[in-house]
Amino acid sequence: MIKAVRLVLALCAFAAFVAVGVGCGGVPGNAVAEVDGTAIDKDQFNHWMTVAAKQQGGQASATVPDSPDFKNCVAQKRKAEPKPAKGQPKTTDEQLKAQCKTEYEGLRDQVMQLLTSFQWIQGEAEEQGVKVTDAEVKKTFEEQKKQSFPKDADYQKFLKDYNQTEEDILERIKLDLLSNKIRDKIIKGKDKVSDAQIQEFYDKNKARFAQPERRDLRIVLTKTEAKANQAKAALDSGDSWEAVAKKYSIDEASKAQGGKLPAQAEGTLEKSLDQAVFKAKKGEVTGPVKTQFGYYVFEVEKVQKATQQTLEQAKETIRQTLQSQNQQKALDKFVSGFQKKWKERTECREGYETQVCKGVKATPTPSAQPGAQPTATPPQR
Repeated sequence: MIKAVRLVLALCAFAAFVAVGVGCGGVPGNAVAEVDGTAIDKDQFNHWMTVAAKQQGGQASATVPDSPDFKNCVAQKRKAEPKPAKGQPKTTDEQLKAQCKTEYEGLRDQVMQLLTSFQWIQGEAEEQGVKVTDAEVKKTFEEQKKQSFPKDADYQKFLKDYNQTEEDILERIKLDLLSNKIRDKIIKGKDKVSDAQIQEFYDKNKARFAQPERRDLRIVLTKTEAKANQAKAALDSGDSWEAVAKKYSIDEASKAQGGKLPAQAEGTLEKSLDQAVFKAKKGEVTGPVKTQFGYYVFEVEKVQKATQQTLEQAKETIRQTLQSQNQQKALDKFVSGFQKKWKERTECREGYETQVCKGVKATPTPSAQPGAQPTATPPQR
C-alpha cells in the first residue's frame, strides 16, 4: 500500500507551512481561490479534502471534520476516547472541539497548498514552453500501476478506499512530468565545469582528499594500575594478546577480538592514550597509560601511512561535486523567483488562506501536520 500511496502522492514538495489568517479579496463565485485568473472551485476543494482525510487517517472510513461546529467530530472522538485513568479528569467537549479544529485546518492547508500549486506548475509550464503529451502520461501511469497493483481488483479497491478517480491520478502524473521537465530545462548546461575550476577546488580542499596516518592496535584496558602492570608483565613474558585480553581487559568490544583496535587515526582516541599511541614504536608493548576510563596497555601492530589523492585521482569526484553545486544554485534561484511570482498571482477567499496566498506572510518556524500531503512544485534535487 505504500507504493500505492506513492502513485498518487509522489510529487516533490515545498517545505510544509502552517497557515496564517489574512483576508484576500477578488475571488469569484463559488471558488476558494484564484490563480492568475483561474478559479479553484469549492467542489474541487471538498473532493481533495476527502482524499486528504482518508490518506491521513489511513482508512476508508476517515472523514473531514465537520467545520465550523464539529459536532460529529466531537462525538466520534468521545466514542473512541479511552476511559481516563483513576483520578484523571475527563476530556471536555471544548478540548475535543479544539482537536477537531486543528485537524480540519491542517487538512485545509494541505489541500489549498496542493490545489494552488497545481495551477502554479501548469502556468509555469506554459510560460516556459514545456509540454507533456497524453502518451507520456499514459505510459508513466501504466508503468506505475503495474508496479503498484499487479491485480486490477487491487487498483479498483484503492480508488474506492481513497476516494480517487483515475482522472485524479492522471492529472498528478502529468504535473509530476511537467515538474521534471521544468527542472531539466533549468539545469540544462549547468553541468559544464572547467579544468581551472577543478584545480581551484582541489587546491582549496586538499584535506578532503587526504587519508591521515592510521594505526592498528592491540589493547588491554583495566580498572587499576596494578592489573595493567600484571597484564603487561604477562605480555612481556610471552603470553598471547588473546589470552591476556581475555583475562584482564574490561573493554568488551576489543576483548572479544583478542584486544584488536584497528585503523585508529590521530585525535580519535582519549587524549592521553592518543598521545602515547602516536609516539610509540611499532611492535613495542607500552603502558600503563592512565585515562578517564582506566589504564591501558597497548601495542602498535601496523602503521598505515598518510596518503593524499592526486588531482588526477580526485578529478572526477570534484567534477561531479561542482556540477551538482551549479545545478542546485540554478534550481534555488529559480524556485525563489517561482514562488514569489506565483504567490503574487494567487488570491484566496477568507477562511481558506495559506502561506501560498498573496498577502499571507510565512511563519517563522514552519511545521507539518502528521501525514501531510506534499504540494506540487518544480522538482528539486
